[in-house]
Amino acid sequence: MKTLSIVGFNIIFLFAIACGSSSQSVATEYTGTIEPAGITSYQYGTHRLITDDETYALKSEKVDLNKYEGKKVTLTAEKVEGYPVDGGPIFLNVMTIKE
Repeated sequence: MKTLSIVGFNIIFLFAIACGSSSQSVATEYTGTIEPAGITSYQYGTHRLITDDETYALKSEKVDLNKYEGKKVTLTAEKVEGYPVDGGPIFLNVMTIKE
């Protein structure tokens, strides 16, 4: 009976640890040129960041991305969970921008 209690406790403990850990997104810097998204096949993001080797879909609730269209910038962003979809690019939520 004691062994059963210990096993039960360990299962509950491991479950609590697994549920408590979250895959929080880490803010990362990206450098490239911001363009309006236009019409895309993937249909997410208001803008795109074009870098030397990648294209990212962008959104932001903190920064007016329209102000930076056509400009080369360095931005800090977090990946949006659940993306990319439909063959689209990685989706970033922009936190800050530097020209």
